[in-house]
Amino acid sequence: MTERSSPFIDAATIDALVGRARVAPRRRQNLNLHPRLDDPIQRFLNAGEPGTYIRPHRHRPDRWEMVAVMRGRIDAVLFDDDGVITDRFVMEPGNGVIELPGGTWHSFVFALPGTVAIEIKPGPYDAALDKQFADWAPREEDADAARCAAWIASASVGSHYP
Repeated sequence: MTERSSPFIDAATIDALVGRARVAPRRRQNLNLHPRLDDPIQRFLNAGEPGTYIRPHRHRPDRWEMVAVMRGRIDAVLFDDDGVITDRFVMEPGNGVIELPGGTWHSFVFALPGTVAIEIKPGPYDAALDKQFADWAPREEDADAARCAAWIASASVGSHYP
């Protein structure tokens, strides 16, 4: 995670963020737009590459999340409590914004190289309380994580992770 140094985010700044995401072990990188983790509104750019695994999770009931795509394509994938996909939304620049209510199980698929989203959610940020991960989904460090990421990237509504 990096902090911005200017109030203006230009193409060069976004390109640099994409470059850092491409070489990051998790294949994604944030650029915080808020000045502090205790800021009441968390806002950041999130750059990611195809194949990055965002473990299905949900935020506390009072913690909504809003995401819009600036570059590339992101699929927002929603699940029920049992891990069945209930919705899949394709988001591209100028084509959709998703606001997820707290308590909604979800993941995101960075479908194209160089994809960048802007995310906004209530703060303050507390890593210990930020999200609850789905028990049915492997942890990022598990051997099965890549298989789960591939499944999320291609599975249709009504599918359940094996």
